[in-house]
Amino acid sequence: MRIVLTAAALAGVSLLALGVGGRLAADRGRTGASPHPSSANTSGSPGGGSGGHAQTQPLAGKIVGIDPGHNGRNYADPAYIDHLVWNGREEETCDTTGTETDGGYTEASFNFEVARSLAADLRAEGARVVMTRGSNSGVGPCVNRRSQILDGAHANVAIDIHADGGPPQGRGFAVLEPVADGPNDRVIAASRRFGADVIRRYAAVTGMPRSNYDGSGGISFRDNLAGLNLTTVPKVLIECGNMRNAIDASRLVRAAFQRKAARGLAEAITEYLR
Repeated sequence: MRIVLTAAALAGVSLLALGVGGRLAADRGRTGASPHPSSANTSGSPGGGSGGHAQTQPLAGKIVGIDPGHNGRNYADPAYIDHLVWNGREEETCDTTGTETDGGYTEASFNFEVARSLAADLRAEGARVVMTRGSNSGVGPCVNRRSQILDGAHANVAIDIHADGGPPQGRGFAVLEPVADGPNDRVIAASRRFGADVIRRYAAVTGMPRSNYDGSGGISFRDNLAGLNLTTVPKVLIECGNMRNAIDASRLVRAAFQRKAARGLAEAITEYLR
């Protein structure tokens, strides 16, 4: 996520070239045209029943929020994506296009595929899942609106899914954790506990090393991101690997790795909520 392609720079890229489709405003976060991720993306029984069924659904009654960073057509509306929003400390752009591999595989696509697999894993464990976007063919919503969606759902825990655009020689994943700023004060300690679970399980399941360029020991504290500044539920952001590194990128583009990434995150969420 660190190195992004500006929306303005990509405004002229054709839809065919990026291989995405859908309506321009499908996931737009504007007033009167906001997406409704909680309507189409909250399936999963909140009740676990009793006996053996309850034992196979450890997340029955829990709500989990998932924010797949960026969106597949953010490049198509630079004026909207580049407008400023309040992130709890300062202004930042509504969103960005995200990064991509040297081969052109976009971060937005990666984020969404991992999120879909993660949602399926969590629903199988009985959780109700709330996602901030329901496709990879829309624009937005803005980063502050994403926080509002997950906060409003009263998620028991939430995760923002990203992949980084770091230095080409840099490898590995990092978990970004919030710094107390007022709105998130009550969930700082819980977010750090959750972050430790994410680091442990993601590394074990995927074999991805901890970042050698971002933060320390796989943890990076951030105070400039709306998703972390505005959260009122325990939350971290994971950079699942570095798309600008050839070794990491060769793994991130594979569906099998994306499923492993989702499984590692699901195990972390289950461990935390237990």
